[in-house]
Amino acid sequence: MSLKTAVVSRIVEYITSAKRQDQLRKKFEELRKRSSARHTLDYFHQVDDPYSHLALQALNMMQNRYEVDVRLWVVEPPEDWTLPERKHWLDYARADCQRLAQRTGLTFTDYGSQPDADLVQSAQHDIGKCLWRSDAVAKALVISFAFWAKTLPKPIVPFDFTPLAKGTQKRAQLGHYMGAMIYYGGEWYWGVDRLHYLEARLKEVGAQKMGHDFGYIVPPPALRLRPHAKRNVTPLILDWYLSFSSPYSYLACARVKQLIETYGIEVRLRFVVPMSMRGLPNLKIKSQYITLDCAREARRLSVPFGRIADPVGRPVERGYAILAWAIEIGRGFEFCEAFLQAVWSQGLDAGSDRDLRRIVETAGLDWNRARDRLNGDAWRAQAEDNRLDLQQLGHWGVPCFVVKDLCVWGQDRLWVVADALANWSH
Repeated sequence: MSLKTAVVSRIVEYITSAKRQDQLRKKFEELRKRSSARHTLDYFHQVDDPYSHLALQALNMMQNRYEVDVRLWVVEPPEDWTLPERKHWLDYARADCQRLAQRTGLTFTDYGSQPDADLVQSAQHDIGKCLWRSDAVAKALVISFAFWAKTLPKPIVPFDFTPLAKGTQKRAQLGHYMGAMIYYGGEWYWGVDRLHYLEARLKEVGAQKMGHDFGYIVPPPALRLRPHAKRNVTPLILDWYLSFSSPYSYLACARVKQLIETYGIEVRLRFVVPMSMRGLPNLKIKSQYITLDCAREARRLSVPFGRIADPVGRPVERGYAILAWAIEIGRGFEFCEAFLQAVWSQGLDAGSDRDLRRIVETAGLDWNRARDRLNGDAWRAQAEDNRLDLQQLGHWGVPCFVVKDLCVWGQDRLWVVADALANWSH
């Protein structure tokens, strides 16, 4: 490991630490109180984003439970660099939000297709007219339900692009690019999936309304395992599409291991070359959010995280060369687990032989045999086949999990896999 790698990993460890988070939050609250300001949430609503529809419902409930003001903004969809497979993403989002709504008690109906461009413009126009009203969230929610039901009338007056431009500009100014984003006191919260972090923060500073401490609107997800479930005679196969440069893949690893141990499933590791190594941009604004988001998720899951040596580039290639061999000899998961933990929590540089050897030996593999694989490139064809298979499934990124006819994206949806496995095991 070089001195630079060691120093950078320590800096990132501090930046992502709970200590720094708490310091920044304390400073923000002190300044807020000094200016007698109310708790104000900036919410960025993208009308054709299913996750935004759920977020709007949750925010409407939050205003009844907490002493908060919601400053509503309407925004344009994210740029292509954030969504390389936009149609796949939208199709999946509708199905995912329908499933998420059933889990959380919110409402979303997938009508089978996205509302057309005229309806999008109508919703943007109508929500734009009510942004500064005290009941803006409630009014926007009515519009959003009509939009998704495709019953929203077209606007009679000329469309005013000003609110849309202002919202998009404000979102970029504060440092984000997606819809369904909530900003409070220097931190971002994505839709209902991260709402519990915001609620916990508001509870800590006493922002609940009297008589309204009823737990979380959307509790943090947990795997509902059934340890005594009957195991299938023929093990079910879970295809796990992953990347060594994806911290979300790392966060999923321990729970995938739980599923293996609980249900006796077989996991096929379907590694893919990272998007940033396939010519797609990975801008700083995106990587910063992902790193900080993974840090708080890691703390919730009790997974070590933060001393990072980002393996993108040659370290990933070296890792995949050995992973392909490790899979052949039945030690693929062990090497995958060791590699991910090393680069995302121990600051080990997989681009150096010294650190890669530590990773290999932690996985119980022989370094001399593993080193012989570093010059091979047979893994490239495997990675490309995996990418094409993922694309065929209608997905675009990792981690992605497929078992039988179920396919879900993201470590946030491992509870879906766990529920399915529990049902199939009874």
